[in-house]
Amino acid sequence: MASQQLEQAHALAKEAPQQAVEIYASVLHADQTSDTTIAERETALLSLAALFERMQDAAALTNLINGSQNYLVTVSKAKSSKLIRTLVDRFDGIQGGLQPQIATCQGMVEWAKSENREYLRQALETRLVSLYLESRMYTEALELISRLLSELKRLDDKMQLVEVHLLESRVYMAVKNLAKSRAALTSARTGANSIYTPPPLQAQLDLQSGTLHAEEGDFKTAYSYFFETMEGLAAYVNPKSAAASSDAPFSSSSAISSAASEQRQLQAFAYMILCKIMLQQPDEITGLLATGKTAAKFRDQLVVVALQAIAKAQKQRSLADFEKALSEYRSSLQSDELIRSHLTALYDTLLEQNLVRLIEPYSRVEISHIASLIGLPISVVENKMSQMILDDVLHGILDQGNGCLVIFPEPKSNTTYETTLETIKSLGNVVESLYAKAATL
Repeated sequence: MASQQLEQAHALAKEAPQQAVEIYASVLHADQTSDTTIAERETALLSLAALFERMQDAAALTNLINGSQNYLVTVSKAKSSKLIRTLVDRFDGIQGGLQPQIATCQGMVEWAKSENREYLRQALETRLVSLYLESRMYTEALELISRLLSELKRLDDKMQLVEVHLLESRVYMAVKNLAKSRAALTSARTGANSIYTPPPLQAQLDLQSGTLHAEEGDFKTAYSYFFETMEGLAAYVNPKSAAASSDAPFSSSSAISSAASEQRQLQAFAYMILCKIMLQQPDEITGLLATGKTAAKFRDQLVVVALQAIAKAQKQRSLADFEKALSEYRSSLQSDELIRSHLTALYDTLLEQNLVRLIEPYSRVEISHIASLIGLPISVVENKMSQMILDDVLHGILDQGNGCLVIFPEPKSNTTYETTLETIKSLGNVVESLYAKAATL
């Protein structure tokens, strides 16, 4: 009877979702005296979660998870832990589902405490840290990380220790504390070397390593880590299984992981292109896009197209094309913190180089003339020139009364202090030599 109801609900899921919800709910909450098996209840539970995700109903998914606690008590601890993690991850596909996901995860942590399920509580708290990071709740994330690390070190759970150290590194990088971020990543890598590390986790470690090197300006090393991330995930991602799971009543946890891994692969590929841009090697991007199945798969992705436009503008040293690309692909380029910060720095560098090249022939020039040559508003050019003067890139003054930039000859460096120090050092060497000779007499 229950199997027939499930088949009927599967058939109605797309055309009449509300009817399917009622049938799934009747199977899930059937009396214990009925002939409904535990496996059928599990199918109904997961199908309901997938249906609510498709319907973008975060409230219904929250009620489902909270209302399924009586059923979760009847299955084994390992099975219930896997089910809870799968249900909580269903919020990822719901627009604006981050806050409900945090609240639900906090509620399930309390439930796990009441049921004395320590392993499940730690797994949920680790997931909660990543949600705090995503919602920029850094203080809460660091407090939870500190408590988790002390517990996991006592238990010697190396796999989860690696995950928590990796999250710690990401949180510290988000608050721009690169020293602590690198220390946490070193701890994560040390732990990963002593155990078998699954490909997705190893890819996250490589991606974080590359991101840290990029933040420190070492783009060559960062590029190699991003390449390792993409190659490591290339064999792990299975597009066929991911595509098949989208048509199924509910997707397995492995299919969800495949989709997330493919997204991370795209992220690593975009970072590889970014590294080529920051290394002033835009010509090599064409070759990068023309080789390999992965490049062909992501070539038409919006973020890749946007970075190609940036590379083309950089090659032509065109600020107008650079600004046009930033404006046209704003959503793709601004959504990623690493890409946004480095493109901002690149724009400032490109603007500075163009201004120096245009100003070089003059000793006095109108700001409006430079602005017309570079194709930017006068206010932007004037602000940038004042910044360059303060940074000693330009030697001159802004004559704002006449709207002109007055360039001074580059001042000759005064070597008096350096020469004096060298003389004193030489005298010191002479005195030490004389003292050594006197000691031998």
